[in-house]
Amino acid sequence: MADVPLSRMPYHQLDVPALPILLPLGVLLMAVSAVVLRRRGRLGPRPLLTAWLAGWYAVAVVGATLLPLHLAWGPGAGPPELYRITLVPLVTVRVGDFLLNIVMTLPLAALLYLVAGVRDRRPVVLTGLLASLGIEITQAVVVLAGHGNRWADVNDLTANTLGALLGWMIFRRALRSAPVRRAVRPWSLGPDEPAPAKAHPPASRS
Repeated sequence: MADVPLSRMPYHQLDVPALPILLPLGVLLMAVSAVVLRRRGRLGPRPLLTAWLAGWYAVAVVGATLLPLHLAWGPGAGPPELYRITLVPLVTVRVGDFLLNIVMTLPLAALLYLVAGVRDRRPVVLTGLLASLGIEITQAVVVLAGHGNRWADVNDLTANTLGALLGWMIFRRALRSAPVRRAVRPWSLGPDEPAPAKAHPPASRS
């Protein structure tokens, strides 16, 4: 029996669009955040806008990294496009993509502060690292199992983590200003920023 050319073997395709998924997801997060804030007695214009902003930020990240998506499977789909997976850092880095990935996670520190009261560097950077790692692993699985059109790149992981760190440094520096702290406080869903300890004059010796 003659071999059947790969191009003539059966396979299936699926195109996953962005907007039909992202828009309902964003609206769902808006509704969920309103319900949660109401149950906590925090429902108000500013807390609600903060929660909505965080939700739409998450939706934007999903859209930028995972959608739209083209999938293919079956004998005729061919081997996975392994060139879409980059495991060696800085060798094939694309400067434009690297900078965009830094920018993508710059707001993370501010949003974590506003939504959850996260102030320390370590949880902010760790959140950026783990979120980026989850995205890159998902992209790699899509490439290997579904012949997806996304890219899994270790440079993206580095850039996202660096962006989270830089965002924390910028935001913490901004919070040193009393007017900035007063402006941010009404929008925060987390606990209030502890007031700096007052210096007490040394006790006089009698």
